[in-house]
Amino acid sequence: MSLPVIITDRLVLCPPEARHFEPSVAMWGSPAVTKHIGGQPRSRQEVWFTLCRNRGMWDILGYSSWAIEDRITGEFLGEGGFSDFMRSMIPDLSQWPEAGWVFVEAAWGKGFASEAVGAMHDWLDEHRPGQSVCIIDPGNAGSQRVAEKCGYEFWETSAYRDATVNVYRRSAGS
Repeated sequence: MSLPVIITDRLVLCPPEARHFEPSVAMWGSPAVTKHIGGQPRSRQEVWFTLCRNRGMWDILGYSSWAIEDRITGEFLGEGGFSDFMRSMIPDLSQWPEAGWVFVEAAWGKGFASEAVGAMHDWLDEHRPGQSVCIIDPGNAGSQRVAEKCGYEFWETSAYRDATVNVYRRSAGS
């Protein structure tokens, strides 16, 4: 399977590779980055498993996450894409691609998230049209704004791992 690369005005979204591991470790090791994503920094092993999982989902599902790089410098800025995490939560999100995104602190507030998330949804709309979902910590106003810019609407409040999360859904082309 040829894995997709997406190029935007400022970004390159490419399938995760071993070269993304160390910058991803630094990103996921930041308490500020993980504050609204699980609440705890991730270990090197957890980051490695995430990278491998993200790469492997391409073969299993036909969609997954991309590493996000600055188009000019090649600098790693974050990760974003779609997954099926088999969360065993209500509602059952495994029926649809679940969107997620995370960026290094230096990339915050520069519009990179909206640009990347918009581009990955353009790809999804073309290759797998239909509904997608995402969950966002109620305190993560930045991700809520990005989701809404990309066509997500609040669906309901739920619980995941003893934490309250907001569930959003989006129809293709929104």
